[in-house]
Amino acid sequence: MLYNNFKECKISRLGFGLMRLPVNSDGTINKKETEKMIDYAIAHGVNYFDTAWPYHGGMSEIICSQILNKYPRDSYFLATKFPGHQIISNMNVQEIFEEQLKKCNTTYFDFYLLHNVYEGSIDRYLDKELNIIPYLIEQKKKGRIKHLGFSSHGDLDIIKRIIDLYPNDLEFCQLQINYVDWTLQKAKEKYDYITSLGLGVWVMETVRGGKLATLDSEFRDKLKARRKDESIPSWALRFILKLENVKVMLSGMSSYEQMIDNIKTMENDKPLTDEEFIFLIELGKELSYGIPCTSCKYCTSGCPKGLNIPRLLSFYNDLKYQKNIINVSMKIEALEKEKQPSACISCKKCTTICPQKIDIPKYLHLLADEIERMPKWLDVCKQREEANKKAKLD
Repeated sequence: MLYNNFKECKISRLGFGLMRLPVNSDGTINKKETEKMIDYAIAHGVNYFDTAWPYHGGMSEIICSQILNKYPRDSYFLATKFPGHQIISNMNVQEIFEEQLKKCNTTYFDFYLLHNVYEGSIDRYLDKELNIIPYLIEQKKKGRIKHLGFSSHGDLDIIKRIIDLYPNDLEFCQLQINYVDWTLQKAKEKYDYITSLGLGVWVMETVRGGKLATLDSEFRDKLKARRKDESIPSWALRFILKLENVKVMLSGMSSYEQMIDNIKTMENDKPLTDEEFIFLIELGKELSYGIPCTSCKYCTSGCPKGLNIPRLLSFYNDLKYQKNIINVSMKIEALEKEKQPSACISCKKCTTICPQKIDIPKYLHLLADEIERMPKWLDVCKQREEANKKAKLD
């Protein structure tokens, strides 16, 4: 297994993301299969396990910790997250943190994250009455949190804002990085910024929820022509290995076979060449190709509604690539109603000035229609809160 050093920790470069575990026919976690996967991971050097308050209806923290507890506590790193991005009735940081310690049957967390600091959650995290971050900093001082960081699907300005406020307390940032989102979600800019500050980068969505593990034959053939003995998912992992400041990449593995394949990749460093790295970035652009917006922003100056058109079009491209992605719904609901795609009045001022000749109103209305059909983030949060209530221990 390949390892990285972060502070005093020697961390496996592959971490087990515990949000897409194998499930039974009724949707509950298949504990036997999960235990088999965790046992195999530990036997082959994986020592980083990442869970969170909402995963599997609140049961991921419980089930996975029950399995991990048969191993010495100092033989693995346990990470979980505070659900400040959720819209829940009880946002009492002390009660939630204590409940997580109880659910995980531990006295401390090796890594603890502010879960998804983005446009719709940052004000909640910074709310002085909620006292979320100061409380967690205090737990770090007490040794109940060894390392404090945050995850984010937000734009770069949100990441800058949270770090600027807590430059000496946040040690790492977990980002969505893969060879599609390197450009699609501007992951490169985020990675470069975090790296420039000397903070550690953690990676989530390494294979983008499995999308980069099951490519169409056209794209599989392109990869096999270059490394015929490598699996398709291995390309996504090796792309991340090329980024020197990534301390750990998470893979939300759902089967024993996926675990075996990913560990096989991570047992030996077979680095991508610079040419292969660039090839993957270009392949990612092909995979995510939708509206050819270059973000020149010519369209925004004349928009009578003041819409951030390039950003809204990027949401459309994201949906085009991966239907019903909840992150898009979450980001759009964070916008004021008059700044959402449905606010477009089809005046066509944007279209007449667009260098790419994009029919912008058409795509904004298509995006608005897609959003209407998608699950609402508020409803998702309510469902997760109810599931977590059921998962609480006596």
